[in-house]
Amino acid sequence: MSDEEEIEPIEITYDEERYPARPGRLRPRANLRASSIRRSFSDPRSADASNPSYVEWLTRQSMLRDAEILGRGLSGQPSMWRTPYARPDPRRAIGISSVWFTAYPISLITRADQSYLGALGDEALWDAFEKIGITAVHTGPVKQAGGITGWNRTASVDGHFDRISTEIDPAFGAEDEFRQLSDVADRHGGSVIDDIVPGHTGKGADYRLAEMGYKDYPGIYHMVEIPEEDWSSLPTVPEGRDSVNLDAATEALLADQGYIIGQLQRVIFYSPGTKETNWSATGPVLGADGRTRRWVYLHYFKQGQPSINWLDPTFAGMRLVIGDALHSLGDLGSSALRLDANGFLGVEKSAEGLPAWSEGHPLSEAANHLIAGMVRKVGGFSFQELNLTMEDIRDTGRVGADLSYDFINRPAYQHALAMGDTEFLRLTLRTSLATGVEPVSLVHALQNHDELTYELVHWATLHRADLYPFRGEEVMGAALAETIRGDLVEKLTGDAADYNLVFTTNGIACTTASVIAASQGLGTLDSITESHVDDIRQAHLLLVMFNAWQPGVFALSAWDLLGMLPLPADQVHDLIAEGDTRWVHRGAHDLMNVNPGATVSSSGMPRGRSLYGTLPEQLASADSFANQVARILAIRTALGIDVGTQIDIPDVAHPGMLVMVHRLDGGDPADEDAALQVTVLNFTGETIEGTVRSSALTTRRTVTDAETGIEIGRVDDLQSFAVRLPPYAGLFLLIGSTEEDLVAAADPVEEDA
Repeated sequence: MSDEEEIEPIEITYDEERYPARPGRLRPRANLRASSIRRSFSDPRSADASNPSYVEWLTRQSMLRDAEILGRGLSGQPSMWRTPYARPDPRRAIGISSVWFTAYPISLITRADQSYLGALGDEALWDAFEKIGITAVHTGPVKQAGGITGWNRTASVDGHFDRISTEIDPAFGAEDEFRQLSDVADRHGGSVIDDIVPGHTGKGADYRLAEMGYKDYPGIYHMVEIPEEDWSSLPTVPEGRDSVNLDAATEALLADQGYIIGQLQRVIFYSPGTKETNWSATGPVLGADGRTRRWVYLHYFKQGQPSINWLDPTFAGMRLVIGDALHSLGDLGSSALRLDANGFLGVEKSAEGLPAWSEGHPLSEAANHLIAGMVRKVGGFSFQELNLTMEDIRDTGRVGADLSYDFINRPAYQHALAMGDTEFLRLTLRTSLATGVEPVSLVHALQNHDELTYELVHWATLHRADLYPFRGEEVMGAALAETIRGDLVEKLTGDAADYNLVFTTNGIACTTASVIAASQGLGTLDSITESHVDDIRQAHLLLVMFNAWQPGVFALSAWDLLGMLPLPADQVHDLIAEGDTRWVHRGAHDLMNVNPGATVSSSGMPRGRSLYGTLPEQLASADSFANQVARILAIRTALGIDVGTQIDIPDVAHPGMLVMVHRLDGGDPADEDAALQVTVLNFTGETIEGTVRSSALTTRRTVTDAETGIEIGRVDDLQSFAVRLPPYAGLFLLIGSTEEDLVAAADPVEEDA
C-alpha cells in the first residue's frame, strides 16, 4: 500500500464558515513596532559602520527587527492553533473572494487630497464593486521599497517589488488607511489581498547591515564574502555605484574558485552590458567589526533585488519573510497574500559543467509550504505567481499556496483571439487537466501590471523534446513555444500594432484592449476611433466569459474595467529607456471620475486613454462594459461555476470555437445529482455555427441558456447539440438538470440588467 493510500481523510469538526475580511483573533493592536514613520534625514556624521548611530538607525528600520517583534507578539497564543493549515484549499479561498480587482498603486488617479489607500477604501468605489460583483481588492505592493544610500532612501527599481520595510510607503497612504480599507471591504462583503515577496528585498536597511557583516543580517541573502587576496578576480565598481554585475567569464572564474555556484538555469531580464549573469559584486564595505569586505551576491531579478537565502543556518531570511506576512495579516487586516516570485527560493550546485539547479527546486516547495502554512494558520489564504512548468505549479500547489496565477492559459487565450483559432488554447487546457492542475486552483486574469508573458516555460523547458499535435503534425514542445511566440509578436506588435511593445524575452507590453485592437487590424493608436469601441468591447467581454465561466478565481484590473489603451512610448520615454517597456501599459486612470482634470497620477504616471469611460458613467448605461460584466458574474455566482469541476475540453466543429464542460458539484465528486454546464465561446469576429459534442453529455437531455432561460435544443444520441454564435459571443448552458431551481436561479440576472 502506498503512503498516499494510507493517509486517512481529516474530518473537520470546527467552524468552516467564510473567513472574515480580516481574522478577528488577530485584530490590529495600533502598531506592533516602536516607531510608526521613519523618514530619511541628513546627518553630518559618517554613514557607515564606523558610526554606531548609523548602524542603530539602520537596525531600527530593518524588516528582520520588525519580524522578531511581531513573532514574539504572536508566539504562544491559542489563536495560532485554531485554523487548519497543512493542506491548500482553493475552494475555501474562492468562498472568501471569488472575483478580484487587481489595483496598481502608482497608476490610480485620486482626488487631490486623497491617498491611494484612501481611494481604495472609498465607500462609493465599493458600492460600484458590489454592483459589478467584485468581492476582493488586491492592493498591489504598497510597503516601502527601493533602497537606502547613506542616510537617504532611493527609489524602487521594480514597481515596489523591491521591498525594504514592513511600513506603508507614505506615497500610498498610511497604515490606518489600510485598516480602514479592510473595514469598508468587510461591510461590502469583500476582503483585501496584500503582497509579500519571499524571493528578494530591495537594498534597504537589512541589505546595508548585511554588507557590514552585522549580526544575522548576512544570513538573509545569498551573499558570499570574497577574501581580499582574490579581489583581483572581481570587477571594479565605478564611482557612485555600490555594485556591478558579473560577466559570464567572472561568474565562471568565481565558480571554479569555489566561491559561488555559478551559472543558473536562466538569466531573467538579461541585457548585454547591464545584466549578463545573476550575480553582482559589491565595492569594499566597512564592517561593524572594523573589517572591510567585498561580497558577491545573487539576484534573480534586478541588481537592486538581492535574493533571500532560505537555507542559511541563521534562518534570518525565513524570519524576515514570515514577519512581513504576519504584519499584513495580523496588523493591517488583509485576508490573503500574493506570493511574488516564489518559485526561485532554492539554488544548488549541479554536476560539473551544468547550470545550477534554480527552478523547480524542492527547497522552493518546502519554503512555500512554510509560508502558506503560516498564512493559513492565522486565518488567511495565499496565491502564487509561479511562471514555471505545470508540474511545478501542481507540486507547489499541493503543499503551498491555495491558488496559482494562470500563466498556463493566459497567453493561449490571447493567441486564440489573435489567430481566430483555439487549437493551442484547447491544448493548454487539456494538458493542464492531464497534469493535475485543475482550473479551480487557478486565478484566471485579464491584464495585470506585468506584460503578457509568453515564455511558455512548460513547453520550452521540461517538455521541449516532447511531441504535441499542432496544425496537422507532431511538433516538439520547444518548436511549439517558438511558433506561438512568433504568432503573438507578428499579430500584436510592430507593423501590426506599433503600440504593443516586446518586453525583453518575457512577453509583450500591452493592455487587453490593445491586444484586441491589434487582433482586429488596428495598427496605430490614432486609428482606434469611437467606431471601433463596440467591437473591442464585445471581444473584451468574450475574454471575461472565458475567464469567469470556468472554475477558479476571476481577476480583472482598472485597465480592463475602463478599456485602457497603452501610453504612447514617448510619454514614458525615460521609464522605458533601459528596456522595461511594461510602462507603456501602466497608464494612469480615474476609476470614479474624482479628478477629471488630472493629467497624471500622484506618482507621476501619465493619464491613459479610456475607451469605456469611468465606472459611474458605465453603471448608468445598461449596455456598458461594466454592466455586461456584472451580468456575466451574476450567472457565475448564481450557479456556482467558480467552485465546480472541469471534466472535458472536447474537439470543436469550427477552429474559432471553444467548449468547456463542467460539473456544478461544488467540488464534491460524489454528488451524483450535480448538473452539467457547458461554456461555448466564439473567438472570431464572424458568426459561426457548429456542433458541441462531448462524451460527458447525457443523451436526450435539454440544453438551456442560463442567461435567458430559453431551451435551445436537446443532446442527441451522438452526445451532441447544435449552436449558433454571433461574433465574439458566448453561451452559459445547463444540461438537462431536473432541478428547475438551477435555471430559476439565473432569473435575477435578467432583472438586474
